[in-house]
Amino acid sequence: MVPAPVTELTDRDKQRHAETHTDKQRHRDTKTNRDRGTAAAPDPVNMSENGLVYLITGGCGFLGNHLLRVLLDKEDGLAEVRVFDKHVDFSLKGLSTERTKVVVIQGDITDYRGVLEATRGADVVIHSASLVDVWHKVPEDLIYSVNVTGTENVIKACVECGVENLVYTSSMEVIGPNVDGYHFKRGNEDTEYPVKHNMAYPKSKEKAEKLVLESNGVTVKGGKCLYTCSLRPTGIYGEGHLLIKDFYQQAAARGGVVIGGIPEHIEHGRVYAGNVAWMHVLAARALRKNPQEIGGEAFFCYDDSPYKSYEDFNMRLLSAFNLRKVCMPAVVLWFLAMFNDFLRWVLSPVYNYTPLLNRYTLAVASTTFTVQTDKAQRYFQYRPLYDWDQCLARTQKWIGTFASENLKDS
Repeated sequence: MVPAPVTELTDRDKQRHAETHTDKQRHRDTKTNRDRGTAAAPDPVNMSENGLVYLITGGCGFLGNHLLRVLLDKEDGLAEVRVFDKHVDFSLKGLSTERTKVVVIQGDITDYRGVLEATRGADVVIHSASLVDVWHKVPEDLIYSVNVTGTENVIKACVECGVENLVYTSSMEVIGPNVDGYHFKRGNEDTEYPVKHNMAYPKSKEKAEKLVLESNGVTVKGGKCLYTCSLRPTGIYGEGHLLIKDFYQQAAARGGVVIGGIPEHIEHGRVYAGNVAWMHVLAARALRKNPQEIGGEAFFCYDDSPYKSYEDFNMRLLSAFNLRKVCMPAVVLWFLAMFNDFLRWVLSPVYNYTPLLNRYTLAVASTTFTVQTDKAQRYFQYRPLYDWDQCLARTQKWIGTFASENLKDS
């Protein structure tokens, strides 16, 4: 079975932020030149002539779609939103309003020249482009290329184009769960935890976040400073979450049965995509207004979604659609995960076998990782835009469309 030793969680001394705060102090005298004012009353001197220009990398993806919609709805003084992605949805241009133009740009985050051109003239960059893979679907070097080299390209482009504000979409997995199964229960940004990764995805996200936070305070073209912050969502869910769709379709193919077996005491933090997007909007706004306070900081993303294991939370979403959970003994799940990994290794020369269940995903699912923090509220007055009932209703409304899709396919 997967080991799950419990560590005593204590608050970490904030020494790990000391260098960042020293850097902030060094640039404190630039604050009056950097404040852009409130979104409702934009400062014409420090903005594009007709309003703010935002660039969202990965803007056509699951989170990117929510980012775009919340940004258009909630950010005043917004002249243009550029959506940069490799696989684009040009219909997003139809979301343009009388005051805000949506521009869809097709490009590769690993291509510096393309990133540079997309960044020119932007006031704020939200870097959410990322390659998520814990199932061995893509080569490790591609994961590092997208997540690390892509982030380097974004930072370089910000410096070259004089962009002063960069918000990075990180992940809880930069911290954990670790491969030894140590629980992180109701921890915060300063909680001690032994970070230990063996998969390319969390390793690459950890390295990328470090690059972003270390770039806080660097001088950009024009003589001003780049200020950065990082947001770490726990498990995101909501409309457009393809993993939930996969779970639904697999269960439907089994006659409505969802296979489970994670112990009841395990809990994970989940957060609705619309609330993650809202936190990005607030963080970017605060970064423009109070760069010395926000710059160099990392924040967990959280909302009022209940603490449950991954499978119990998914069942909370899916049970309204006549799906039921059948539990297997934990040892059987462990054996299946081992068998899947062995089968993937055997077939690898001729076939890329990538089941959802492997040793890593089972270890993550079997290890508690929940956050309990008010840091985002303290730093930039974040409160969830959607309460739990709204998150559930909006997600289930989307899930309700799957049955009609299956009928069309059949």
